[in-house]
Amino acid sequence: MRNNGPISLFFSTLVIVFMLAPLVIVCLVAFTPDNTMTIPTSKFSVRWFEAVFRHSDLMTSFWNSLRLGLFSATIATAISIPAGLALTRYEFKARGWLNGMFLSPLIIPHLVLGVAMLRMFSLIDARGSFTWLVLAHVVIIVPYSLRLIIAASVGMDRSCEHAALSLGASRMTVFRRITVPMLLPGITGGWLLAFISSFDEVTMSIFVTAPSTVTLPVRMYMYATESIDPLMAAASALTVAFTAVVMLLIDRLYGLDKVLVGGK
Repeated sequence: MRNNGPISLFFSTLVIVFMLAPLVIVCLVAFTPDNTMTIPTSKFSVRWFEAVFRHSDLMTSFWNSLRLGLFSATIATAISIPAGLALTRYEFKARGWLNGMFLSPLIIPHLVLGVAMLRMFSLIDARGSFTWLVLAHVVIIVPYSLRLIIAASVGMDRSCEHAALSLGASRMTVFRRITVPMLLPGITGGWLLAFISSFDEVTMSIFVTAPSTVTLPVRMYMYATESIDPLMAAASALTVAFTAVVMLLIDRLYGLDKVLVGGK
């Protein structure tokens, strides 16, 4: 394969700069000592980061998002393990339909899903329930955990399972002591990716959250429509840092190349 030429590298650099520039600017603004959103030039301050931790609504929303991400990612992963094994190991008539159903939230706009969820919750009188908010997030994050578990299942050597079965181990024992440990990188990476997808979700959450279950991204959106101080820049910088840490964990545990491009 030919090496990239200078023109290709130039345009690739432009794309990277275009994508990272807003994040860099927001992070710089978060360190401003001023009361307006300006990039600091002579003095840096962490006053707005301290203000984030003193803001009760933001902290409450952060804990809502954290709790929501933990529950929804765990449920999504629990669904994805048997679904991934069924889709990769067995042939049945509804296999293609089932695969499409699980992965469909990737192609359906979250705005559409949010309106649909809002209508459904209104019909069953489930508005404001944290449980139903968790289930709504499970719907949109299952594809992320399922994709990694499917990739891990496809690349797994099943000879150990066959050997254990031939030696008299039960299927549950084989699943618990052989299958799950071999799938663990995919399970862990899928859980982390599902968690960060739930934590950062805002479009659908706007429609299905209640005053007592407002998530951090929704709270930030609401605050940004009412104020122009750098508090949201500091909150955004902290969110970016939190997301970067989780993505680093995914890279260490599974590999971002496998997550994003399906690398071996």
